Amino acid sequence: MAPHARVRAPELIGKGGWLNTGGTALTLADLRGRIVILDFWTFCCVNCLHVLDELRELEEKHRDTVVIIGVHSPKFVHEAEHQAVVDAVERYEVHHPVLDDPELATWKQYAVRAWPTLVVIDPEGYVVAQHAGEGHAHALEQLVGELEAEHAAKGTLRRGDGPYVAPEPVATDLRFPGKAVLLPGGTFLVSDSTRHQLVELAADGESVVRRVGSGERGFGPDGFSEPQGLALLPDGTVAVADTVNHALRAYDPATGAVTTLAGTGRQWMQGRPTSGPALDVDLSSPWDVAWFADRLWIAMAGVHQLWTYDPATGTVEVAAGTTNEGLVDGPAPEAWFAQPSGLAATEDRLWVADSETSALRYVERDGEGFAVRTAVGTGLFDFGHRDGEAGQALFQHPLGVTALPDGSVAVSDTYNHALRRYDPATDEVTTLATDLREPSDAVLVGDDIVVVESARHRLTRLRLPEEAVRVESVAHRTQRAATDVAPGRLRLDVVFQAPTGQKLDTRYGPSTRLLVSSTPPELLAEGSGTGTDLGRYLVLADGVTEGVLHVSAMAASCDDDPENEYPACHMHQQDWGVPVRVVPGGADRLPLVLAGLDA
Repeated sequence: MAPHARVRAPELIGKGGWLNTGGTALTLADLRGRIVILDFWTFCCVNCLHVLDELRELEEKHRDTVVIIGVHSPKFVHEAEHQAVVDAVERYEVHHPVLDDPELATWKQYAVRAWPTLVVIDPEGYVVAQHAGEGHAHALEQLVGELEAEHAAKGTLRRGDGPYVAPEPVATDLRFPGKAVLLPGGTFLVSDSTRHQLVELAADGESVVRRVGSGERGFGPDGFSEPQGLALLPDGTVAVADTVNHALRAYDPATGAVTTLAGTGRQWMQGRPTSGPALDVDLSSPWDVAWFADRLWIAMAGVHQLWTYDPATGTVEVAAGTTNEGLVDGPAPEAWFAQPSGLAATEDRLWVADSETSALRYVERDGEGFAVRTAVGTGLFDFGHRDGEAGQALFQHPLGVTALPDGSVAVSDTYNHALRRYDPATDEVTTLATDLREPSDAVLVGDDIVVVESARHRLTRLRLPEEAVRVESVAHRTQRAATDVAPGRLRLDVVFQAPTGQKLDTRYGPSTRLLVSSTPPELLAEGSGTGTDLGRYLVLADGVTEGVLHVSAMAASCDDDPENEYPACHMHQQDWGVPVRVVPGGADRLPLVLAGLDA
């Protein structure tokens, strides 16, 4: 085993306190003798949710030696609310202790720069590795095995039960429902996400008619995994975005049958096919679905794209988005999205709730193809609750959008606990209702609108108001400390060390990719664009004193076994948004750790 750098791990502190410990506050001294993996996450982040799922097998396999600690580090204001973190821990079935760190104290102590980030601490309390982004499960498994062997030999490994204490279950008919659709008979079909089921409710929106699915995670005829979006198809079946199964399913209300339309059950990763026979192509966290332009559109939240499924040919393909995360309009193949999570179709537009940019966007025909436009929203870091002219209006992480009869749309403004309205005729945003709890979707029923109140575990019926609710305007920016950098030339280094037993896969050309851009674009005089080296020099423009550097890195490593003609390969990828402030005497190097430690 290669020697690891010896860096003492800082203490774990957070004003929100501890969850899943039975009320016990943990310290690193309490965990001495165990391998500790810190998972810096925030519950809005789909990549963080992917990592939660990647860690489940490791957590189970090494439960007597490994303690995973979730460090919840909020991006949005709502995510700093303690009850919201409590809800998220249950919603996503987090079965390990979680430190609620609303002021990012532990994040700063560990110099974390991105969600998600994993930090490994050895049984003697030293940091031995850091990984940003997804795709590190294999590397962690390898490292854990090495640490177990090393510290068992030294006598510093302590086995036994971990500090996790499960919370008491709560009995409700729904548990964190995601989306709903009105069936032709007047009943509602609801995706009961945390219970991995679909639930049909009577027209009153309360009485349970039937449940679909076993209630356990699965990918068989009676299994779902955190299902979300629902859409009626022309043949009378309901398309289901089976989010954590990375699949598109179909439910037939007439027979109760569940079939798979698209997806393999595996998460799509860079380099894999993006079109072809639907059952042969991987998907990535489909979050919502809608019928538009003679096919089913899929909000592919996991890769910041829109895909389509054509039932006539049984094929899927990318329809919009590049996989880069951000807010860029234009021809559909060139547009950037940021975790699209809600869809609603009208005759001429597909409306999109683009959650991470807190934006309302739409797709419309443009000549022979489609174009993407933004109605409300400015980018990844601005959000709030502000009504008025669309150019200055603000949402906070909306997850749903609903077309209204007058041509306007209702937006489920999830983290503002509100139902908002955007009217294209006046180009204005108003508030329809407040005091909802994490609304994630809404369904029009006559003159009423039925809202999925996800964190109240219910459907709530509202009469569509004729007048807007008056709300005091609030504007926010993501609160992360800016990095002071020197004017002029800045060295950017993405640190990547292939895990033990692996090497960069160069059989078919470069195995790394680096994409750099900035907000505002004028921040960079030189260095933006795509390349294959994980390091480059950037030149900061004169006169621009602050901004955000957007860095996207990818590296592919394969098992280093010359005897194996077809070695197993692993993709490592991460996006960073690094706030910077240009000041004399600032740093002339910006290291971002993808995997390993910065020497």
